[in-house]
Amino acid sequence: MIKRKSTMKYYFSVEGETEQWYLEWLQNQINNAPEAGRKVSFNKQIQKDPLKRAKSLAITDKVEIWHLSDFESSEAVHVKQFTEILDRMAESKNLRKQITYKFGYSNFTFDLWMILHKMDCRGAFSHRKQYITPINKAFDENFENMDEFKHEANFKRCLNKLTLENVIEAVNRAKAIMEINEKNGYTLLQYKGYSYYKENPSLMVWEIIEKILIECELI
Repeated sequence: MIKRKSTMKYYFSVEGETEQWYLEWLQNQINNAPEAGRKVSFNKQIQKDPLKRAKSLAITDKVEIWHLSDFESSEAVHVKQFTEILDRMAESKNLRKQITYKFGYSNFTFDLWMILHKMDCRGAFSHRKQYITPINKAFDENFENMDEFKHEANFKRCLNKLTLENVIEAVNRAKAIMEINEKNGYTLLQYKGYSYYKENPSLMVWEIIEKILIECELI
């Protein structure tokens, strides 16, 4: 008799469609993997305001929500947007004691996380549009710009080139980036209980992905 797998539930708020498509793909990959010890259910919503996301949840038990967000540049307008997100995450703790908000940021963008599934990407960029070169190399594509890459059909075609092994590799590459930042003496900034590097590249989205893989007995 085949043992029935239990299902782990995870909560997310994301800022765009690409993050949502990625989570849908990852959920399907895990749930269709015979080697996975558990199944997963991702409760996700495109919502740039973490406080609104917290208010929308009808829950009574304690839950952990991960907000996937970008540190888009060191320009004042983007830094302000970034810190306002952290403000709202901190506010959500006061709103409902059973909610803990965690932060899965990418500096500059979630595209860095996508690249890491296939190759290292440790060089600093001056603009988000420069990710198109490593994206094309990683996925053997020839997109003209990031908008073309993020078109639903194109993005999902790239996802279909990935495996769970690639996800594990992305986690390891992301951790290596953060270790290098620490060795280089970069300051891990602290703001209302959340930490981040202002330097590019850096990212923390790998933390929740690694947690999911561990709890599903995939690593």
